[in-house]
Amino acid sequence: MEKKLKELIILASKAIKSAKTINELLDVKAKYLGKKSEFNDMMQDLKNLSNEDKPIVGKLINEAKQEISLLIEEQKEKIDSEKINNLLKDQTIDISLPGKKFGVGHKHILTKTIEEIEDIFVGLGYEIKEGPEIESDLYNFEMLNLPKDHPAREMQDSFYITEETLLRTHTSPVQVRSLLANTNQSPLKIICPGVVYRKDDDDQTHSHQFMQIEALVVDEKTTLADLKGTLLLVAKKLFGENREIRLRPSYFPFTEPSVEVDVSCFKCNGAGCSMCKNTGWIEILGAGMVNNNVLKAAGYDPLKFQGFALGMGIERIAMLKYGIEDIRLLYTNDLRFNSQF
Repeated sequence: MEKKLKELIILASKAIKSAKTINELLDVKAKYLGKKSEFNDMMQDLKNLSNEDKPIVGKLINEAKQEISLLIEEQKEKIDSEKINNLLKDQTIDISLPGKKFGVGHKHILTKTIEEIEDIFVGLGYEIKEGPEIESDLYNFEMLNLPKDHPAREMQDSFYITEETLLRTHTSPVQVRSLLANTNQSPLKIICPGVVYRKDDDDQTHSHQFMQIEALVVDEKTTLADLKGTLLLVAKKLFGENREIRLRPSYFPFTEPSVEVDVSCFKCNGAGCSMCKNTGWIEILGAGMVNNNVLKAAGYDPLKFQGFALGMGIERIAMLKYGIEDIRLLYTNDLRFNSQF
């Protein structure tokens, strides 16, 4: 029996070593260790042996089967290893080849402009506030000193949804909401960036949808001098340290007195050019002291509180800073234009 088992091991070993694929190896395993193998027949014949011989022969058979199983596992590892090596050889990466270039995105010019302005005001201690784009007539007009019969409403042709709701025409409603939410009437310094809507015909300088940033300060001590100082600092930060500003009287229902703000031309330094229409000045925003009626509507005593507000168009600031001549370029998503910035 022992001699026969050794012969089987030798035969199995040769068959295992000649197997080049996993399927061939499985066939060898079935032949020598399967249900129809000689080992299985030997185990069946154990019942014919004496009780003394049964454990001895059984042990020899199990040892032979374990040796063949070990040889099969070794060959399997060898076949797997060769397969992996062949794959690596066939799929070799030439690390000297140049890599693929992937385009890296960047922020849109309007986003960059908004963040630049936000950084200026946050550095001055302002909070950023936002509000809904679908607004009530109460917050968009009435509480800003624009009752329903006020002629100034004609200055802002609006998109109405119902008689009492509309797409906001400015971000000033956020100021109203912030004043009402400030129930303890502590000093308030906020900026309100966002999208606004008006029934303008789209052309080089107008759009039915555009962006604004408005600022509001309300406390017991703020004066027109504080407004002028803030405007000068903002102009210098946005357009260069050599810039000067001038204030021209104007009219806004929610501020009194109101001013239009010009900055000295950063292209010609005030000498006169096509950008400033030979005036040396460029209009950038509107501002003024908060109207007493706005303070009263929000529950503030105008004899105790005062403040200022200012508002600027993001597109206008971006167009001036980067020499963009058509506002529509900012919204066409033309990569040839966007990639310049």
